[in-house]
Amino acid sequence: MFTGIVNEIGAVRRIEAAGDIYKLEVSCSSVSSAAGIGDSICVNGACLTVTQKAGGALCFDVMAETVRRTTLADLRSGSAVNLESSLRAGGGLDGHFVLGHVDCVGTVQRIEKKLDDFMMRIAIPGGFDHLVVEKGSVAIDGVSLTAGEALEKAFSVYLIPHTLKETTLGSKKSGSSVNIEFDIIGKYIAKLNAAARPGITEDFLRSRGF
Repeated sequence: MFTGIVNEIGAVRRIEAAGDIYKLEVSCSSVSSAAGIGDSICVNGACLTVTQKAGGALCFDVMAETVRRTTLADLRSGSAVNLESSLRAGGGLDGHFVLGHVDCVGTVQRIEKKLDDFMMRIAIPGGFDHLVVEKGSVAIDGVSLTAGEALEKAFSVYLIPHTLKETTLGSKKSGSSVNIEFDIIGKYIAKLNAAARPGITEDFLRSRGF
C-alpha cells in the first residue's frame, strides 16, 4: 500500500521484453538505498516488486498484461518515473490509500495556469465516471491529488508548483497519457451500490406480470 506522496523521480535505464515478461531497470538514489529484494515500489502508479539491486538501480519483472494496461508501455531509456516506497507500519499517511493497481489510462486534454496553481483536465474511458467524486481523491501516475470538477468522461485536478517540480507531472503536455487509480473507498461504495440495485431483469419483469 502507498500514499501517493512521491519519494523520488527515477530514470529508466532499460526496459525490454524477456519472454512473457518485461525487465525494467530504474536508476534512483534514496528509494534504492532503502529498498530490499521483494519490496513493493510504486512506479508511475503501478505496484512492482524489486527483483534485483545493482549500482544505484532497482530491477523489476513486469507482466506483459501490466505493460499493456498502463503507460509503462511508453517508457524508454531515460524516461523519468515517479517512485514511492510502500507504506510502513506506523508511517505517516499524508496522501490517501493508494494500492498501485491502475484502473485505466487517461489522456491529458488541457493544462491551464490559474493564479498560483495549474489546472489539468484529464479524459478517461467510458464506464469510470461514477468513480470520480468532486473533492475526492485520485492518483495520477502515482501522485495523490484531489479531483476538482467531475465531468462526463473527464475530470480536472489542480497542482501547486511544488507538485509540478517534485513529480513527473510537471513535464506533461496536452495528449500525454497517465495512469489513473481511483479511490479504493469510492470503488467499494460503487460496488455495494450496484449490488443493492440490480436494475430491471427478466425475473423482475416476470414477478410483476410482464
